[in-house]
Amino acid sequence: MGMAEQLGAITAELGVPYIFKASYDKANRSSGLSFRGPQIEEGLRILGRIKERTGLPILSDVHDIAQVGPAAEVCDILQIPAFLCRQTDLLLAAGRTGRAVNVKKGQFLSPWEIGNAAEKIASTGNEKIILTERGASFGYQNLVVDMRSFPIMRKLGYPVVFDVTHSVQLPGGEGKSSGGQPEFIEPLARAGAAVGIDGMFLEVHDNPAKALSDGTNALPLSQFKPLLQKIQHLAELAREWDAR
Repeated sequence: MGMAEQLGAITAELGVPYIFKASYDKANRSSGLSFRGPQIEEGLRILGRIKERTGLPILSDVHDIAQVGPAAEVCDILQIPAFLCRQTDLLLAAGRTGRAVNVKKGQFLSPWEIGNAAEKIASTGNEKIILTERGASFGYQNLVVDMRSFPIMRKLGYPVVFDVTHSVQLPGGEGKSSGGQPEFIEPLARAGAAVGIDGMFLEVHDNPAKALSDGTNALPLSQFKPLLQKIQHLAELAREWDAR
């Protein structure tokens, strides 16, 4: 609740549309001993309270078909995790809810292949689709972002989001958990804004060292507003250039 309120206040001050994302279940943790979250019933109750109190739209992941219906009752956007982006039944179930569906492009997919996932959702009559880039596997425990993926994905006709903080993740880099290189968050965010994207996904935490998930690739809260201001400026320049 505290993070939602603080991030909501900053984005409102800067005039940036903001969607709050949190997971009730982190089902794809590196180790079975890792913290997974409060699970669906309690997690959705908390997300519902955040939505009611802040007025922010809510996004959360769905991992199997059984979660889709309950999640759709609370969440404005259902997110298909990267590892599940080819799961046909899950994509169809999410599409049938009528909610917007954000599909994270798997680390194993080319940018044009994610169009197949979008087609599965669109086959339900739901065109409220968002596609998110989060880096591609580059050898073991490393990700790279191919900036060509953004114009390729935009040609599919759907908004494209750049998940910056997961792109600096080192999957499994710490053995039983993922590592990260947060020093590259800002340069990648600036590059994404310049190349032309429709939205940006940022993991933000007021104390990343104490975060129970993804702390190694999270942006400290104190750095969020300055980075967002830089992104705004670069995005405006990119739009002005495109309009010429």
